[in-house]
Amino acid sequence: MAAGAQAMGGGPLARLLILAILHVNFVALGLEPDFLYPLENVTIAQGRDAMFTCVVNNLGGYRVAWIKADTKAILAIHEHVITNNARLSVTHNDYNTWTLNIRGVKREDRGQYMCQVNTDPMKMQTAFLEVVIPPDIVYEETSGDMMVPEGGSAKLVCKARGYPPPKIVWRREDGGDIISRGGPQGKTKVTSLEGEIVNLTKVTRSEMGAYLCIAANGVPPSVSKRIMLHVHFHPLVQVPNQLVGAPTGTDVTLQCHVEASPKAINYWTRENGEMIISNEKYHMSEINRSAYSVQMKLVIRNIQRSDLGGYKCISKNSIGDAEGNIRLYEMELPNRKSGDEDDRDISSEESNDVRSGLQGPLREGGPRAEDAGFLGGGGPLAGSAPHTAPHAIFLISAFALAAC
Repeated sequence: MAAGAQAMGGGPLARLLILAILHVNFVALGLEPDFLYPLENVTIAQGRDAMFTCVVNNLGGYRVAWIKADTKAILAIHEHVITNNARLSVTHNDYNTWTLNIRGVKREDRGQYMCQVNTDPMKMQTAFLEVVIPPDIVYEETSGDMMVPEGGSAKLVCKARGYPPPKIVWRREDGGDIISRGGPQGKTKVTSLEGEIVNLTKVTRSEMGAYLCIAANGVPPSVSKRIMLHVHFHPLVQVPNQLVGAPTGTDVTLQCHVEASPKAINYWTRENGEMIISNEKYHMSEINRSAYSVQMKLVIRNIQRSDLGGYKCISKNSIGDAEGNIRLYEMELPNRKSGDEDDRDISSEESNDVRSGLQGPLREGGPRAEDAGFLGGGGPLAGSAPHTAPHAIFLISAFALAAC
């Protein structure tokens, strides 16, 4: 038979002859075409390539056709593509396997596909092509960064598309709680919230920060958008120590804690309004504690009596201003020497304790004797004359009268 086909030139006519002979043989033997394996469903992301494989035994002179079952459109017969879709092709391994290839799958390719053999009655098997689409944020319908006054309300919206429809989850970037108020359960705190919309009411400064809208549908990759919520309020100044005392000749640090949004301009002045600038005498610094909180520090080096008095830390933003007041006074080093310790110096440890800065009643001219206990003196100041008992004074007076 092969020789006959070769003698005929191996062309289409020879192939048809061979198929006819095989068909007659299969019919004579009672063999019908049979599917060896079921056609398998395919799920694939949009833009990828998909394929269906159909394995038919005992085909004989019959033909294999591919059909889009839901539209009844014939896609291919044997190895010949019928449809005008250039993304479709069919491959055959010259034995019993036919493969339908779909390049760059699109959403409209989704549906039921059929591998059919033209027997009588017809034999066929079907499989479903599911085209999934990774999530994508719809930016034109999603909130951007927003600003609200403290005590106001904010509505955060996040829209996403994809297939299956994505699920939206909200989280705070810093891991903090999302606070919901006014619902049937009252005030609730959660670390994540599901849904396209988040309503925040009676917003406080602690709710300021970045909120993440995360869209996922099981098709990687998940996507997210960062929405910054700014809560505006006028500055608030807190002074940890309003009275600060230190010995002259030492350095002292004054501190203020400032909360403000939008970001404030912070500076120091003397009580007469004179603005302080950084130089060899003064060193100013700020440490950010949060998105709206700052610690102000003023270091005064080698303080003298002219440095004593009032200082102000001032904070101003576009909404308002606030100030804090600190009073600096001189704290004398306590005299700790006794009569038999005239040549002993105050230990360096005790000196350092005092030089670190002390707090106490406001006295710009130094402490009074009655405050010695507060300053660490405990009893009478060292070096002062001992008190004379009242009965001793009476005896001295009596002796003087007798002598007269």
